[in-house]
Amino acid sequence: MPKLDPISDDFRAAGHKLIDWIADYLDRVDDYDVLSRVKPGEIAAQFPAKPSENGRPYDDLIADFESKLVPGVTHWNHPAFFAYFSITGSQAGILAELLTAAINANGMLWKTSPSLTELETVTLEWMRQSLGLPDGLFGIINDTASINSFLALAAARENLGLDIRGKGMAGRDLPPLKIYCSDQAHSSISKGALALGFGSSGIELIPSDDAFRMRIDALEGAIRRDRAAGALPCAISATLGTTSTASVDPLPQIAGIARREKMWLHVDAAYAGSATIEPTLRWLWTGIEAADSIVVNPHKWLFTPIDCSVLYTRKPDVLRQTFSLIPEYLKTTDTAEVNYMDYGLQLGRRFRALKLWMVMEHYGMERLRAVIRDHVGFAERLAAELQKRDDIELLAPQMFSVVVFRKRSGDEATQRLLDRMNASGRLFVSHTRLKNKLGIRVAIGNGATRWEHVARVLEFL
Repeated sequence: MPKLDPISDDFRAAGHKLIDWIADYLDRVDDYDVLSRVKPGEIAAQFPAKPSENGRPYDDLIADFESKLVPGVTHWNHPAFFAYFSITGSQAGILAELLTAAINANGMLWKTSPSLTELETVTLEWMRQSLGLPDGLFGIINDTASINSFLALAAARENLGLDIRGKGMAGRDLPPLKIYCSDQAHSSISKGALALGFGSSGIELIPSDDAFRMRIDALEGAIRRDRAAGALPCAISATLGTTSTASVDPLPQIAGIARREKMWLHVDAAYAGSATIEPTLRWLWTGIEAADSIVVNPHKWLFTPIDCSVLYTRKPDVLRQTFSLIPEYLKTTDTAEVNYMDYGLQLGRRFRALKLWMVMEHYGMERLRAVIRDHVGFAERLAAELQKRDDIELLAPQMFSVVVFRKRSGDEATQRLLDRMNASGRLFVSHTRLKNKLGIRVAIGNGATRWEHVARVLEFL
């Protein structure tokens, strides 16, 4: 019977060629247009209707990748990628991904690959210490903050003591359940609440203040109103580093309300949380000891290739109670304390801890801190330069590595500027809308970014 891969000679040759290609790409990524210029359907039209019957050599496939696919890539790994939140496929992380693919292990149980479980435990304890988070937190890696926030809200729902796991939410008399977050919160909080059956009426978007932080008076008013109407407040999600402006909700006051009202406190620090490896930025965590769950994404600003999102909780027993389900074929006789499959929806689990471990160990924490400091410094410098201009206004205070600005002459001029910047290929910025004003949003976060890349924003003014 034929083997799928009878020998490794072709693989070895192609692997060497691809490592060289990747190294050249990383060295020369600044030569590419950041934003792909292809039109819808243009990439798909280059491929045949059916796959190959007899196979094709690696060299042909690499050539197709370069000629057909690379033109349709928007280069998230570009140092002038300033849209959304930048991500970095660092060299250490790329090598770890190669090893992860080669091992191809599934860490659903400790037994199915002990290293997957134990390195995740070790690395997340290192990360907790490096971020300055409280002792005693349980950590787990999943793909994205969207999934981790979903898991946290599911645990919050179970924590109500209504036996949602046993009896469900339908077909019995339950009060309306409520989730509270700022009108600046990431959409994943609302999506998670929708998927968990809270319904759109169960999601309260609390108005934000002039600095785009959740208003405490509005939060208290909403909870008071809902209780009076017979609803049951379940959880508050505070955002530390919002998507549009990187604003920080007033966590100490929110924590006090959550404690008083006996509600789960979830903290979304997916973007800004990584910055706290730099001790001068740990003011972000003021009040964090009250949080029941915290999300931080190393794939956003800790230079780990996507996807890698960390959920910390001080109530792992509730998370486990929410999701643990062990069929006979997954029962084991080992004495491992943690089987990560018990703490979420996924059974199959990639070796994501390997790339986070390799990034932290290869670069060292001080080098990572220095890059974070540079990014914040670049944002401060950009904001200062923009404020010197009479034709530009900042729409929000500069926070961390995010700057939001607009043309004073209005939305049409701002849109023209945005389009001109992105059409140039020299950078990619995204937009937001704040208090009904269109803004250009610059988020700095790629490990290769230098001031010369950020200064391109100023060239278009």
